[in-house]
Amino acid sequence: MKKTHDTSLNERLSPFQKFYLIIVVGFILGPFIPLIIQSFAFRWAWPDLLPSTWWLEQREKSMFPLAWDYVLSPYSNLWEATVNTVVIGLVVTFICLAISLPAAKVLARDQFRGKNAFEFFLSLPLIVPEAAIGIALLMIFIHLGLAGTYVGIVIAHLIPTIPYMVRMLTSVYQGLGRDFEEQAMILGASPLQILRLVTLPMLLPGVVAGALFTFLVSTNIFLLTFFLGQGKVITLPTLLFSKISSGTLDASAAGLALIVTVPGIILLIISERFIKEEAFGKGFGN
Repeated sequence: MKKTHDTSLNERLSPFQKFYLIIVVGFILGPFIPLIIQSFAFRWAWPDLLPSTWWLEQREKSMFPLAWDYVLSPYSNLWEATVNTVVIGLVVTFICLAISLPAAKVLARDQFRGKNAFEFFLSLPLIVPEAAIGIALLMIFIHLGLAGTYVGIVIAHLIPTIPYMVRMLTSVYQGLGRDFEEQAMILGASPLQILRLVTLPMLLPGVVAGALFTFLVSTNIFLLTFFLGQGKVITLPTLLFSKISSGTLDASAAGLALIVTVPGIILLIISERFIKEEAFGKGFGN
């Protein structure tokens, strides 16, 4: 059935539409092609279209690990950076969710004095340059002893992620309505039961989307991690920056750049698989 649908869709596309899709795919995948080639190169100079010497040709002659040998070796600190990135991202996501759920419910359903001002100030972390936030936090965290600590990094990551999560969950709450919750209340359900059995299942698509987006934002924050980590907390973005700060992109830096994109690709696949109305369409029927 799916194959028939794909065939009929392909037949409906005009030559111009097919060409347009090819161009779009080319713009999306194009930047990855030089990175992949560079990650397997040893010597690649202008104007050669392909490397003159490949990593596999040189690895037997070199006394030191090259390209992917270096990236996957303990010398690159890749594993430490990956673990730090994932753990910090997960912690930030759970704390952000715990803070944003009640805040989004209030913003979506209640009217109170200063609501517009609160929503404006909530967006300030997205408006103020990240460097300014990082420098201000560093001055405060040095006095509090949080600079160069995981706790300090988590707190810093909450600043740009909470506005995203609150706005996403507020939109979900606004489209949810109160009918199901009121009916559950009439039937004698406690507030905790309403939250667990009624509200959260209906919010699940938005919660999952917000959590995945928050995790992705956290794993890609560089400046705040760079300022507040003070070289003691290594994540994938800071590790990549240390490799390309000299202005050159060698094979190991290209390999690290490809690895940094892995979380985003994985989250894209997860969101495509699970964040769909049909994935949660059965709702309370299960």
